Amino acid sequence: MAYVVQPMVLDDVEEVSRVETECFTTPWPINAYRRELRENRLSKYLVLRWSSSDGRRVETNVGSAAAGDPLAGMRRAVSQLLRPFGVGDQPRSTLPSILGFAGLWLMFDEAHITTIGVRRTVRGLGLGELLLVNLVESARELGANRLTLEVRVSNHVAQSLYRKYTFKEEGVRKRYYSDNGEDALIMWSDRIDAPAFVDTFRVLRTELDRKIAALSAPIVESRV
Repeated sequence: MAYVVQPMVLDDVEEVSRVETECFTTPWPINAYRRELRENRLSKYLVLRWSSSDGRRVETNVGSAAAGDPLAGMRRAVSQLLRPFGVGDQPRSTLPSILGFAGLWLMFDEAHITTIGVRRTVRGLGLGELLLVNLVESARELGANRLTLEVRVSNHVAQSLYRKYTFKEEGVRKRYYSDNGEDALIMWSDRIDAPAFVDTFRVLRTELDRKIAALSAPIVESRV
């Protein structure tokens, strides 16, 4: 099993929307992601999954035994009776398929990071950083020279991560966030094609890969 980052597709949008609602107080409308994927050729959106070792998605069992299903108990009983013979339903992972997401827009030779979100239950594992480094690599593939983003002035954890990857404060957007009128810091990276950045990024990416490889499957509570 492994964490993998893949391009977002239309089939991902509903689950991405649920993750975003968990992450942000003012999430995008669900149709905004569909429109971005269909129409915006200068955007790049990614999803972070917990995947099986052969690359198959691991789906969640959340809601699989809904209280409103009158046959759910019978199905479970039959499945338990048949399982010793290899016929019953096999246990499924309680991990949601999508654990995080991220996106950017290419604006001339600059990449604007629009969003990064990770489920609360798997924060602190380096998965937000994994999404960030994939955005940096995507920006490089798209021909961007620098990256920029806005971050809440109170979000010191995110600011620390961005500074780790050379982002620096270069301005403030007053009352940028509509939920509480909080200011946003405008941060810019160093040139991502500069030798110093390339060397630093390579070291950080290697360290992160080791950290991610050492992770075991996180525990995510099932909301049946």
